[in-house]
Amino acid sequence: MKIYKSIIVLFLAATVFVGCEDVLELEPEGNTSSESLNSLEAFQGRWAKLYAGLIIGGQQGGDGGADIQGIDGGFSNYGRLYWKLQELSTDEAIIAWNDGTIKDLHWQNWTPDNEFIAAMFARLSYQVTLNNAFLRETTDGALSNAGLSNEDAAIVRSYRSDARFLRAYSYYHGMDLYGTMPFTTENTAADGSELPAYISRSDLFNYIESELLAILPELPAGRGTEYGRVSEAAAQMLLAKLYLNAEVYTGTPRYADALTYVNLVIGQGYQIDTNLGYEALFLADNDSNGAQNEFIWTVNYDGDNTQTFGGTTFLSHAPVGGSMNPAEYGLDAGWGGIRTTPEFVELFPNEENSADRRENFYVDGQNKSIADVGSFTDGFAIVKFQNVNLDGSPAVNPTFVSTDMPVFRLADAYLMYAEIVARGAGGDLNTAANYINILRERAYGDNSGNITGSDINLDFILEERARELHWEGHRRQDLIRFNQFSSNGIWEWKGNVQSGTTTPAFRDLYPIPTTELNLNSNLVQNPGY
Repeated sequence: MKIYKSIIVLFLAATVFVGCEDVLELEPEGNTSSESLNSLEAFQGRWAKLYAGLIIGGQQGGDGGADIQGIDGGFSNYGRLYWKLQELSTDEAIIAWNDGTIKDLHWQNWTPDNEFIAAMFARLSYQVTLNNAFLRETTDGALSNAGLSNEDAAIVRSYRSDARFLRAYSYYHGMDLYGTMPFTTENTAADGSELPAYISRSDLFNYIESELLAILPELPAGRGTEYGRVSEAAAQMLLAKLYLNAEVYTGTPRYADALTYVNLVIGQGYQIDTNLGYEALFLADNDSNGAQNEFIWTVNYDGDNTQTFGGTTFLSHAPVGGSMNPAEYGLDAGWGGIRTTPEFVELFPNEENSADRRENFYVDGQNKSIADVGSFTDGFAIVKFQNVNLDGSPAVNPTFVSTDMPVFRLADAYLMYAEIVARGAGGDLNTAANYINILRERAYGDNSGNITGSDINLDFILEERARELHWEGHRRQDLIRFNQFSSNGIWEWKGNVQSGTTTPAFRDLYPIPTTELNLNSNLVQNPGY
């Protein structure tokens, strides 16, 4: 069963994202009391919304009826905002558009008033609030009052671990991007009578860790049986990510713990078909063309039933422009926005003529160097996410894309294992080389790109992660972990100069938005802002 390819959104909810003179309502509006829930279907609608909040930006097609106000519904989409903050701020992506302060993300000169930074903060708080509300509505007492059968009540109880995972996932993003978030749980007063508390980055780390460890035995075992639903393996992968970056988050490295959970993920039986081809991972039928065997957790899209201008719809349309033919990618139009920098191009041997098929550049009429950020033809385009099937046929809808977004996949786990080995924190060098060669045999089509253990070092790992995982929302986090994001590392237009420059280290964290500081006196601005 592929959940939420056809989502029934029964939970009409909204949160306000407005100016500082207004009150930010973090509790969903409408009747959210348990008295309105008296059937399994009603509870499932609430559960579906927890996932839908990661996929669509509102309650209507095309992100209409936006969940957060004060910004366009498509712009406020969770996946689109997260991608911009993780990718546009790096060497992997740059955008031509002049929407508000969007260019500041790549220039790394953002302020606390940047609307995209503020919208992501609000979206994270909104997601936490949805999950808190669901947990309050599904206590044993609430289920008893709802009059559900014992069988139906057991099904609803199983959804509680999903809510706790998804809440931890959003808190993880908040910790990574901002260091802190307004901290609430299902036990926080739901009537808005108290301002959400401030929590330190290290304490938030501990909370996320404790939640994930607690729900591991409650989540669907192993890989789970419902494609797109979180499972034990997804929680193991998130724990591995948490521990891999622990030194950044808390000052204390936890690589041995990261290795433990990476090995658990790898042992869950996911598979990489080296004959399938890298491009199959990012096509409209990636839920069924064989790529799904690698996916640990996906956020699912469907052109008919999850119509959004974020997610893979954004990642398919926005990189198409210039002389590119949108129909070749299953699209009705190109948006002429995002490209990549020459520094990323140079990570591939022979650049646009590389034998490494992860090199997916479109170069016809495109300049490698970016003289004019606002010109789409300056900078190579990237053709990665496409709205066509493996056999070349177009997906069901040329406007809204059906390609699923892999949040976690086995290739990442392999690279994490190799990184831990390179850091001298455990693991086996030959095993690490074997894992990487699986990825490179898929990329090269043979063993011509294979490496040996002597090739593995931290510089190689960082570059290989970019080649394998580019545009999947990892690059900023990786660069920070390798100390290459701000005060080190230079690429075109970083620092708002074409040649690129370093930026102050405080930019490893985004600022707490001004609007949030004005609304909640418990919050504390990050240093440097």
